[in-house]
Amino acid sequence: MKAKTISSFATGLLVATGVSGAAYFFGPSEKASTQSEEPASVEEMKTLLTSEGYTILTEEEWGQEIAAAVEAVEKSKEAEPVEPKQDAPEEGKETIIYRTILNVASGMTSIDVGRALVQGKIIDDATTFYNEVEKRGLSNELRPGTFELDSNMTMDEVMTTIFK
Repeated sequence: MKAKTISSFATGLLVATGVSGAAYFFGPSEKASTQSEEPASVEEMKTLLTSEGYTILTEEEWGQEIAAAVEAVEKSKEAEPVEPKQDAPEEGKETIIYRTILNVASGMTSIDVGRALVQGKIIDDATTFYNEVEKRGLSNELRPGTFELDSNMTMDEVMTTIFK
């Protein structure tokens, strides 16, 4: 490109910017609305809100509603006799057993497996699992596969299931 071409292009940009700016600042201004907005009266607001399905209460009416609700709650408490708590025998208490399918992929570490076991609610702490694996020297014996485990299993049963 020649210097004269670049100079002409720059001059054109300046002229276009000047014309656009002048039109913006000196052009006709349009108002968003020509109607002057006056705040609605209290009655107009009540009518509008009531037509939309709202209930309008004065401070006094609101206080009466709250007092009536409190009174109804107190009456319901008086109607129901409070029985002293008795310790129920634990014979009928059920224990929840969680079952999960653990998919061990190649490249997973015993920490990853421990986290998956905690997520499946099989064990309580991944760090304890990892420390036990390290203590037994099984960290390199992790075998890939899919294993079915439940929360009734002991730590030894879980380890013999997952490790070689």
